Amino acid sequence: VGSVRCVQETGGINAEYMGTIQNQSTFMFKSALKLYTQKNLFSSSVANFSLLTQKLYEVVPKKQAELKDLRNKHKDTVIDSYNVDQIIGGMRGMKVMIWDGSKLDAQKGITFRGYSIPQLKELLPKSKYGEEPLPEAVYWLLLTGEIPTQAQVEDFQRDLQGRSHMHQDDIRFIQDLPEHHHSMTLFSLAILYFQHESRFASAYKQGIPKAEYWKFVHEDSLNLLAKLPHIAAIIYRKKYRQAKIIAPDYDLDWAANYAHMLGYDSHEVRECLRGYLSVHSDHEGGNVSAHASHLVGSALSDPYLCLSAAMNGLAGPLHGLANQEYLSFLLQMTKHIGTEPTDDQIRRFILNELSEGRVIPGYGHAVLREVDPRFTHFKEFSEKYIKKDPLVTLTHKLSVIVPEILSQQGKVKNPNPNVDAHSGVLLYLSLIHI
Repeated sequence: VGSVRCVQETGGINAEYMGTIQNQSTFMFKSALKLYTQKNLFSSSVANFSLLTQKLYEVVPKKQAELKDLRNKHKDTVIDSYNVDQIIGGMRGMKVMIWDGSKLDAQKGITFRGYSIPQLKELLPKSKYGEEPLPEAVYWLLLTGEIPTQAQVEDFQRDLQGRSHMHQDDIRFIQDLPEHHHSMTLFSLAILYFQHESRFASAYKQGIPKAEYWKFVHEDSLNLLAKLPHIAAIIYRKKYRQAKIIAPDYDLDWAANYAHMLGYDSHEVRECLRGYLSVHSDHEGGNVSAHASHLVGSALSDPYLCLSAAMNGLAGPLHGLANQEYLSFLLQMTKHIGTEPTDDQIRRFILNELSEGRVIPGYGHAVLREVDPRFTHFKEFSEKYIKKDPLVTLTHKLSVIVPEILSQQGKVKNPNPNVDAHSGVLLYLSLIHI
């Protein structure tokens, strides 16, 4: 019944999409059975859950006990002192939370559960012919602290696939959103739309014990995670490809399916998105978007409300929009000095920007004092796949020249490039050349 319902409610979008869904009726039937189990969550045996959820049933109680013990033993321990300047400066440098997922070291950069980006590439499961870590594997690592096996990742992928179906009304809502809005505005609105599906909001109304909150937050998080690529792809196709929707391919991993729904099926673009989404998966817990989600969540708002708030923070020019700011800066620069300028032309342009009171986007960092390892990751990827493009060459030249100029002026603590000095360019060029 669930399979037929999935097919019926997906009809009427376009013939290609409908045909794909009908050919995957067996998959949909299995998905419907899994969704039935999810609807009867926690009334059935833990053995029926995905391997990730089973693992969390082991991990979370230990973490809850660990936190309780920490609080009992150290509740009066003084952590640090701070001054007025730190408060006015947005709590910079103040230790205000406990965070397991990642750590940002001023010299070494980001590590995920203690693993550097090169270690993630080496140790985490990959696609059959890929070199980039699978985001699903990174998610497992962040939640459990353990490197997953290939079998565990594949089980998690099947779980996400079973949760990813969107009804015709869902798709129509996103398609009917006003096109003139920024993509991030549409993304936030679409996430809010799905809030009526929140398992946590429903369970909270029924009076579940506080110790059980995490189970329903976990369910909401997975349901969101499963749908986000589809939501983002519909928005992209709506704004830039005349609203022609591409059906998901359930044989692909999470990032590859996202690339497919965007309209790009090359191995290189799939690898680009796998790596891109992996290294952006976490950045301590105090950045604007993460902090916004925690703040909203502290009111016991469900994950849909929290994530929408996080995306609103991410849309700002000092956060996620920064890579778009750098890309705009780079394209504007080429209009003035061309796509293949000399080093001297670049220096004169940068000095002129600074003399007129403008900042150079993509440079400097609140914590880092060395080159952002995520920038290095993207630089290596571009050198392998799109190194001949003049924008890549210019980006790499700037990463040498700009720090020299900023260091000479002595106005910034870290003159080195951060992730935004390459991430926007990488996506922009990947979708053009690969």
